[in-house]
Amino acid sequence: MTDRQQTRLSADDWDELNFPRPEVQEFDRVVERAISRRGFLGGALAFGSGAAVMGSAFLKASPALAQQAARFPFEQIAAQTDATIHVPEGYSWKTLVRWGDPLFSDAPEFDAAKGIPTEGSDRVFGENTDGMEAFEVEGRQLLAVNSEYVNTDINLPENADGLAASADDVLRLQNFQGVTVMEVAEGDDGWAVVVDSPYNRRITHLTQMTMDGPAAGHELLRTEADQTGMAPLGTFNNCGSGRTPWGTYLTCEENFNGYFGASGEMPTDEKTAAGYDRYGISAEGSGYEYHKYDARFDVTANPNEPHRAGYIVEIDPAAPESTPVKHTALGRFKHENAAAVVAKDGKVVVYMGDDERGEFMYKWVSRDTYEEGGDTSSLLSEGTLFAAKFNDDMTGEWLALTPETTGMEAAEIAIFTRMAASAAGATTMDRPEWIAVNPTAPEAYCCLTNNSKRGADATNAGGDDMSTNAPNPRETNEYGQIVRWRPVDQDHAADGFEWDLYVMAGNPTVHKDGPYAGTDNINAGNLFNSPDGMQIDSTGLIWIQTDGDDSNEGEFAGMGNNQMLAGDPETGEIRRFLTGPKGSEVTGLTWSSDKRTMFVGIQHPAAPFPDGEGSLPRSAIVVVKRDDNALVG
Repeated sequence: MTDRQQTRLSADDWDELNFPRPEVQEFDRVVERAISRRGFLGGALAFGSGAAVMGSAFLKASPALAQQAARFPFEQIAAQTDATIHVPEGYSWKTLVRWGDPLFSDAPEFDAAKGIPTEGSDRVFGENTDGMEAFEVEGRQLLAVNSEYVNTDINLPENADGLAASADDVLRLQNFQGVTVMEVAEGDDGWAVVVDSPYNRRITHLTQMTMDGPAAGHELLRTEADQTGMAPLGTFNNCGSGRTPWGTYLTCEENFNGYFGASGEMPTDEKTAAGYDRYGISAEGSGYEYHKYDARFDVTANPNEPHRAGYIVEIDPAAPESTPVKHTALGRFKHENAAAVVAKDGKVVVYMGDDERGEFMYKWVSRDTYEEGGDTSSLLSEGTLFAAKFNDDMTGEWLALTPETTGMEAAEIAIFTRMAASAAGATTMDRPEWIAVNPTAPEAYCCLTNNSKRGADATNAGGDDMSTNAPNPRETNEYGQIVRWRPVDQDHAADGFEWDLYVMAGNPTVHKDGPYAGTDNINAGNLFNSPDGMQIDSTGLIWIQTDGDDSNEGEFAGMGNNQMLAGDPETGEIRRFLTGPKGSEVTGLTWSSDKRTMFVGIQHPAAPFPDGEGSLPRSAIVVVKRDDNALVG
């Protein structure tokens, strides 16, 4: 979920370059530790066994297997390496909207040679689409969609180095990012954006926000421009998403650190400096150059500004004039997505992942209960934040992050959440990305996309142990895995859970056996790496989207372009459903209200997509339908 075309480095690689951590030890120690790990777990977690790793459900015999055709209403497609999208026979896809397409009739026309001018750059669909959710409001179909980042060289084609060189350039980049809310409708020619809909809205790096929760108004959130600490501007690096039970959109701020830099001295305040180090804020920034032309992003002048980013932001798509809310109670870290569910007693639970090597999984449990049509103002601001601890015996617990367990004030826990989770003893994970809750069973899943730095004597940015552990059992993990957990008493608000691994991605055509071959549900026909996005449909099928190495060579031979697969939680079977164009990440998935249309995001294609040969690559949202117009989710 990163700006590869801008920096040529992933966000994790950029952090490693600027904030280096101990490297994995020599190869013989890696092998020795992997073998001893298997011995310690005594076969229950033996790689390829299909036993505890996959959960007992994976071993269900022929009756369940006989139902697979019904569970998968499509035949698996082959891996692809070309410049377009492929879907199974009986399905079709079409472009809905591309970066730069108008949301309003007064929007400037897209020009591949000159880009889009600054004036009107907040009137078009943003770049590099990511998480999205669909909402039905007064009979209209609305999409809320994240635009994670920009490719500066494409947006500033007249600048020799592709970097911002003026305040005007920075404003243009700020306008292309954030969130789009837009109405879409299906007509005789298929789905299209409803231009000039009263619901259409762009939320950018400059949009007025408000804050709630324990850190709202705290001195660490106050700036010269906002001495209340309650009125930040903008939402940043919006990655995954979520939706509340009451019908609002949750957008998630991820790699916010790269927007900031310093014109002079870095802050020396002990808490601030430690937070900068843990969250990866450097004097140089990551290439956006905001700090050179917008003082808000210059930490020499505004050391508290980075403390105002890194949150879950709630947006009401049905109220275009409403002010988005940054919920500090849900913690500050590199949020991937937010999976909300109502627990047995009516409390709201939100699962979240911190997408950086060796960081943690989190859960929020509200103090109050949700009632349809009732007051929801406290449900994301009053409650308890937890971090996950996974035990080797396939159990786990949610560790409450409180002043008593962390030694930190409530506001500091909200602002420096990573430090709080470290103090509580949470388990370091292999880049927790999207989390999904199964609507048909009391269970949840998290994509652990990869961790090339996992290994003996390695640590995360806070110095926490990043050697192998039970849910992250592979050193130099380039393939990724998906962990599944079931809460105690089938109650998502419970403190305990049991867990297993639904899948460990791998390549059995390269590694005949062992951990890098993957689990038993990985075979030559469904190879993939770096599971990232994930949604579970109304039937319980798990839709897995990837953002990995698409070289189709070496360790990744046979995997082709990034893709979307469907998995059966009962049998463990996984089938490839869609392949994206070369260089793209497949990210963001939601369904129309009638479940007859899938909306799928395609981010940072390197091929001339979606307009074909000779065109500029453009991120886009596509619609996928069955040719017989039957249900697809």
